[in-house]
Amino acid sequence: MADPIDWRRFVLLLIDVQRDFWPEETAQAFPDFPSKVEGLLDYCRRSRLDVVHVHAEFEPDGTDWMVPYRIRGEIPCVRGTAGADVLPCAAERTGEPVIRKRTFDAFHQPDLLTHLQRARKSFILVAGLETSVCVLFTAASAVQRGFLAAVVEDCCADDPDKHAAAMAHYPFVFDRTSLGRLETDHGRWTAMLNTLQRSGG
Repeated sequence: MADPIDWRRFVLLLIDVQRDFWPEETAQAFPDFPSKVEGLLDYCRRSRLDVVHVHAEFEPDGTDWMVPYRIRGEIPCVRGTAGADVLPCAAERTGEPVIRKRTFDAFHQPDLLTHLQRARKSFILVAGLETSVCVLFTAASAVQRGFLAAVVEDCCADDPDKHAAAMAHYPFVFDRTSLGRLETDHGRWTAMLNTLQRSGG
């Protein structure tokens, strides 16, 4: 019997799987997204691959809104509204951390980096909504903070053209993977981490 895959240095960041980022157009373009996210979470939980949930949440009075949204007078995922609700496929379980963010890039919330460093994580898997915004910004930010990163592309969704462009244009920033390739890619990613460790990176 093969040894279980060691995911201790890895973590999944599941980004903004919330109703305001899941309009009907996106749901029609990515009909398998909910089941893929369910499958990803099931795999992580069975394989002891740690999960951190990241949710956008803004105050109704606008005090924590990013500047362009203050000008427009509206923002997604206002606390207490249905649009901020998490889709059932992405509901967290007891013991899984939830980070609340007020920016595109989840790493602007200092507690995320603190949590990952304390947990001794080195490789970030990113999935969720929307591919071309918060998924992209967070994956790029992870790399700039010293992590390796991969986007689980079949567990992300967006406008189809924006999704395709985000996945195609940044091979120098993050790796691409899918739910079905995680175990295959694990060996290559582990070799990369080991190379970094030997070089003192």
